[in-house]
Amino acid sequence: MNLNMLKINVITTGGTIEKVYSEQTSTVENLDNQIYRYLGRLRLPDCDVRVVPLINKDSLEMTDADRSAILGLVEQMLSEGSAVVITHGTDTMVQTGLYLKQALPELKVPVVLTGAMTPLGFEGSDGFQNLIESLFAVRILDPGIYLVMHNQVFPIDRVRKDRETSRFVWID
Repeated sequence: MNLNMLKINVITTGGTIEKVYSEQTSTVENLDNQIYRYLGRLRLPDCDVRVVPLINKDSLEMTDADRSAILGLVEQMLSEGSAVVITHGTDTMVQTGLYLKQALPELKVPVVLTGAMTPLGFEGSDGFQNLIESLFAVRILDPGIYLVMHNQVFPIDRVRKDRETSRFVWID
């Protein structure tokens, strides 16, 4: 491995970005990880991207135990000095990010949460764009916890989801 290679850990937790259509139930569900297929389409010559599937559920079902598991894995990755991208459902993404911010006050690398309003692989999905932007963001951002969606970077304590417009917006 190239010594100048940037290491990025991607933690998957489910959410819309990872949902697939189930023919059996005629619904979209969190069944398996979709991210590998999309990472394989990218040219990342100086990047070592490691995907670590942690949980695979809708973020409305996320528990304090799930957030604690995310924190434990992030702490382990931070001890390696690598940047972290977390794919997460958009409904409670900010809540998880604020939990991490409180628990990790002295970061040395950026931690980015991202997700999608429409699943990867569905027409009009924003998931691939958000994934690409998150991988780029961890290269250029200062240490901290961020939310990256739709070509925007938000410090985690300055953002909320606007359900009416299906986007994230700045807060004071």
